[in-house]
Amino acid sequence: MSVPGEGLAKGLAVTLKTMTRRSHTQQYPDVAPELPPRSRGVIALLEENCTVCMLCARECPDWCIYIDSHKEEVAVPGAARPRQRNVLDRFDIDFSLCMYCGICIEVCPFDALYWSPEFEYAEYDIRDLLHDKEHLGEWMATVPPPPAHDQNGEPAKEEAAARKAGTPGAAGDRPAGPAARTGRPARPTPARPTSAPPVTTERPGSAPPAVDPPATGSPADEEPP
Repeated sequence: MSVPGEGLAKGLAVTLKTMTRRSHTQQYPDVAPELPPRSRGVIALLEENCTVCMLCARECPDWCIYIDSHKEEVAVPGAARPRQRNVLDRFDIDFSLCMYCGICIEVCPFDALYWSPEFEYAEYDIRDLLHDKEHLGEWMATVPPPPAHDQNGEPAKEEAAARKAGTPGAAGDRPAGPAARTGRPARPTPARPTSAPPVTTERPGSAPPAVDPPATGSPADEEPP
């Protein structure tokens, strides 16, 4: 059987307990908040790495990335004909439409897009949230450096494959043989028999073939034919 006013007493107890605790107030904007290292603030562009592959614009679910480019012919010394390359003319991101999913950064094959923890880019006019490539390039100064590699972690696949391949002929890179893996001494390799002289078979009772004696004298004593 419940006591009248029990629920009210429990609610007031929670209120009194909260009143006695110390409040945690962030002094923003006087004190900048400590954000996690992988915070998603704004997208930065490294224009030198962009090859205008259009993967980021195609995979964007909000269609907020706009890219324009043109092709130029570059003369290559020693080549039969000049080569063509894409030149970036426009790279805009409309942050009023962006949902900060990060798909554009994940699909970029040349590391041209990065996350920056900066988030103070509010505007009074929504049209100012369209950042061009120059504005996106300015955010690169705020991109934090990548974390250091773990010395005890597994190496990358490329590095592991290079170590496995090694240098042919190096003693340190050769895999251990079966004797080294099992700890038992290896069996001695039997010596190969040397080539024996050809054996001639003779019939019983037959005389050995006659051998002509060597000629005596010098070649000068012989009469010409």
